[in-house]
Amino acid sequence: MAVTIRQWVSTDLPNLVLYANNINIWNNLRNYFPTPYTEADAIAWLEKTIDASPIVNLAIDIDGQAIGGIGLILNSDVYVMSAEIGYWLGEPFWGQGIATEAVRQMVDYTFYYYDIVRLYAEVFEINKASMRVLEKNGFYLEGVRRKAVLKNGVLMDDYIWVKLRPW
Repeated sequence: MAVTIRQWVSTDLPNLVLYANNINIWNNLRNYFPTPYTEADAIAWLEKTIDASPIVNLAIDIDGQAIGGIGLILNSDVYVMSAEIGYWLGEPFWGQGIATEAVRQMVDYTFYYYDIVRLYAEVFEINKASMRVLEKNGFYLEGVRRKAVLKNGVLMDDYIWVKLRPW
């Protein structure tokens, strides 16, 4: 099983709907990720990302099949040297090291193609698995924003994980 990250393509539509339409994924993401995740949502996402420039959103791929997504939010103004990394993975693929490998590839991609010094992720306190993925990729816990996230009516902490460009 080879894990790769690659550009989204229109034929990813069925898998995108299949794996993204999952409340367990949505529970760990920002609310702008739709739930339920419909075919219309997937079409809009693919139209936005397929020909986007710069390429900041990629599919997580196993054997030619998109099973999740990974991307960057490039910062601006005085934060121009920082980017936020985010990712999700279809639930049937959890616990297999796939997210860890996808993040490793995305870190390499980011530091190769972008003049970024600081890559960070914000993780809800309930998402210990994601924290472990980041830790395995050399991210360190920079801080905790107490009671910074309101998700599903629950106020929780937001963990900030950081990886600096190797010098």
